[in-house]
Amino acid sequence: MAFLLGALAFVVALLASVMLHEGGHLLPAKRFGMKATQYFVGFGPTLWSRRRGETEYGVKAIPLGGFVKIVGYTPLEEIDPADRPRAFYRQPAGRRAIVIAGGVAANFVFAFLLLMLMAMAIGIRVPGTPTAAVDTVSPCVPANAEAACGRGDPPSPAARAGLRAGDRVVSFNGLPVADWTQLRRAIGTARPGQTAWVVVQRPAGNGGGQGARQVAFQVRLAAVGGAPFLGMSPRVEGAGYERTGPVNAAIFATRVVGRTVGAIGEALADLPSAVPRLFSPERASTPGGQVGSVVGATDVSGQIFASQSSWQDKLVLYLSLVVSVNIFLGALNVLPLLPLDGGHLAVVAYERARALVARTRGRPDPGTVDIAKLLPITYVAVVLLIGLGVLLILADLINPLRLPE
Repeated sequence: MAFLLGALAFVVALLASVMLHEGGHLLPAKRFGMKATQYFVGFGPTLWSRRRGETEYGVKAIPLGGFVKIVGYTPLEEIDPADRPRAFYRQPAGRRAIVIAGGVAANFVFAFLLLMLMAMAIGIRVPGTPTAAVDTVSPCVPANAEAACGRGDPPSPAARAGLRAGDRVVSFNGLPVADWTQLRRAIGTARPGQTAWVVVQRPAGNGGGQGARQVAFQVRLAAVGGAPFLGMSPRVEGAGYERTGPVNAAIFATRVVGRTVGAIGEALADLPSAVPRLFSPERASTPGGQVGSVVGATDVSGQIFASQSSWQDKLVLYLSLVVSVNIFLGALNVLPLLPLDGGHLAVVAYERARALVARTRGRPDPGTVDIAKLLPITYVAVVLLIGLGVLLILADLINPLRLPE
């Protein structure tokens, strides 16, 4: 039930994000006197619509996007002579640029404000201090540091030796351990395949009436990524959330947006090389492999709601997912490819640059770009985007991404 609630919550957030994006186009278009005839969420058959003034607002059956129809968005459209003065392509370049960029701006502004609200109402995450106490024991030796356990993976050294959650490591192979940093350093001095002694302070059992006791284990270290692997995660103390004021919240939001844009750029740049691993256990080992579709994001939202985390962690993870989706929508649309917003902005910029060159040479303004010449490039971009979308959907269905334990 919790999983379905999380999936539904993401679908609602996605539709709201699409509405914001399209509203970012619609409002300035109306403000500048352009004629917008349709504002729809979704594609395909119309489920519901209502006309207010000259604009039809509605919802379509396939919730995979949305659109605003502005008369004369390209010179290729047939336009009623009465509407020509209000056609998009006949407007000044500055106004066209504002309308085009409005959708991207709406997504980024929404993400920024949502991050500020999170920082002020829930708080900024305080990571806490990792200790030498065992929080969880990995049941296996994974293929890599990012991979989950799969069939055939051998048991981890910690699981094989019998370490338990709550054990506190006091020494590793004769080296005293006081915290997680010292324990990692001690493990790093060993080598894969080496046998080592681990001494832990084990708490008393329930109802046993006995105090904590020391237990020694002999483990044979495994290898993950060429490094020695024990197979435990530390218990973190002092973690939580600290609320902050508007100024620090704005600084926090700016930093998160910047980091997210950088991570999205890195992931998109790495995506072509990650395609061969989309259907392998190593999918999540690279930034490109962590790119998912709407199906994958819906599944992740369901995982968040169904997890055993605190309500604060669930809410922050869910809202962070919504923030990431809005930043991704904005960042993707900035790419200078038709039919994306960035492609239309590039056309406007080219027109202005061409007009400037003509003016310096004493020639008349060449006018708008012949979009028909760009249609072959547009078709290629559309096919690539659809193909990539289908590929990511298949990967999310066959080899879905999982939240870290």
